[in-house]
Amino acid sequence: MIYSPLLSFNERKLPISMLVIHSMAHGAQEGIKQLADLQLSAHYVVDYDGSVYQCVSEDKRAWHAGLSFWNGITDINSASVGIEVCHRSLGQSHFNRKQIASLIELCGDIVNRRQIAPTMIVGHSDIAPERKPDPGKGFPWRELAAANIGIWYGSRFSAKTDIAEMLSEIGYNTGDKTALTAAAYAFCRRFLPKKIGKLPVKKLLEKPFPDSCDALLNDGEFLNALQNIHYQYQIYGKIKR
Repeated sequence: MIYSPLLSFNERKLPISMLVIHSMAHGAQEGIKQLADLQLSAHYVVDYDGSVYQCVSEDKRAWHAGLSFWNGITDINSASVGIEVCHRSLGQSHFNRKQIASLIELCGDIVNRRQIAPTMIVGHSDIAPERKPDPGKGFPWRELAAANIGIWYGSRFSAKTDIAEMLSEIGYNTGDKTALTAAAYAFCRRFLPKKIGKLPVKKLLEKPFPDSCDALLNDGEFLNALQNIHYQYQIYGKIKR
């Protein structure tokens, strides 16, 4: 562990119940400097070579989530530990093995110490789908789930068919049509990445989801995946069956 303190933090107002994973288009040292310049922070940064930098104590409220929402929580900075993973294209392609090995070790330690539920391990794009595309379509959520960090597909399916209701019960904000579109796209970025196109980083930051997802919302594979993940959330007790 390399200590590289950032000064943008304050006291938590909620107990830790979440883990939020981000990606940044810089190496660790440059990225940490940029966070400092922007008066932002994360608890940890994982560099390209797998080195882990701690920037803020877990007991403090790092400033990494911004305007965000998950499972009724709006002050996600207070409720979460934030991890930045370095990736030049904001996770649009594969991450390297050293990074993921270090990340799995780090996340496993945090999850075990903090007793974070699998359903509360999310990406930046899950909590802020209208603003953020990271950690990206190339992030190996399935591999993390195999290491008991987050969830992936099971063999059972929810009986529900209402897409907005299922996305909302999982944790996404679906308050209006734009929010629903963004949530559906974020869901696919995480669970059906082959349905998500690759864009230049600048364009991706300007608009992380398309204006219309009508085709996606009527896609059978999307509905099937959503029903499957919705059932996984039922299994973990987050949604009443």
